[in-house]
Amino acid sequence: MELQTQTPPLGFSPHDRKSPLTDPWEPLFSRKAENAVVLGLHAGPAHTNSRGFVHGGLIGALADNAMGLSCARRLNHTGGLVTVTLNVDFLGTALEGQWLEFDTVFVKPGRTLCFAQAFVTADGQPCARANAVFRVLGGDVRRTAA
Repeated sequence: MELQTQTPPLGFSPHDRKSPLTDPWEPLFSRKAENAVVLGLHAGPAHTNSRGFVHGGLIGALADNAMGLSCARRLNHTGGLVTVTLNVDFLGTALEGQWLEFDTVFVKPGRTLCFAQAFVTADGQPCARANAVFRVLGGDVRRTAA
């Protein structure tokens, strides 16, 4: 079965938040809960390093995305968040062909800072955990060309 035709687990649908960084990693999927956004993907060749393991940079970036989206959802905030700190501990490996899930399990919201923790699994087995702190911003914070 080709990567593009694999169906995500129940509750996941195509992720609606696109980004130039994550475009090469498509298709990405998400499942939205009351206070969290869980990201998922079927690991393919574009996600791996030269040894065939899912690259740690991809794991870190998608954990960061999942936690930031979950903080914004928990805060009901549309003004933007930026990452202040991000720590990733790699607990195991993830391989091509596995389903990866990025699940935010803790959010402590605040007016200026939001704290989050996520667990990353590969076919249900832990492969990483991440912790992050986000700065809560106001208004439209996208950079515009000068």
